[in-house]
Amino acid sequence: MLQKSKKEEMIKDFEKAIKGSQSMVFVNFHGLKVKDETSLRSALRGQGVDYKVGRKTLLKRALTGKAKGEIPELAGEVAVAYSADQTASAREIYNFQKAHKGLLEIIGGIFDGNFLSKEAMTEIAMIPSREVLYAQFVNLINSPIQRFAVVLDQIANKSSAS
Repeated sequence: MLQKSKKEEMIKDFEKAIKGSQSMVFVNFHGLKVKDETSLRSALRGQGVDYKVGRKTLLKRALTGKAKGEIPELAGEVAVAYSADQTASAREIYNFQKAHKGLLEIIGGIFDGNFLSKEAMTEIAMIPSREVLYAQFVNLINSPIQRFAVVLDQIANKSSAS
């Protein structure tokens, strides 16, 4: 059994994580083996995402009043992933979940000051990273210009061949 001071310290750690992050994902990690958790933590750390395991009761106490809406059902063994990037924590958990079927499950989260369900957090997880979105945008803008240049080149080749 944890001492009261240790519990208060854990609640303060969770509160600090909530306050310092743009989004937070609640993860059920039931059945996750130590080697898988080590690789998960390493992958998350590489993307600037922090991961913390704690007691559900202490997490609920830390979450109370920190976002709008109702706290999602925290079923199973619960951990939180959080980062300064709004989508990174959800995206990285989702990617790990896809690569390691059945080991993790997103069970909800906090995004933009609101508690969200599993489904909503999964949708957020599917948003590409900022760099990928920039590349897609540049490609979208560049594509018509490239096609126009190809057409002009072909017209120039036809007129010089005649």
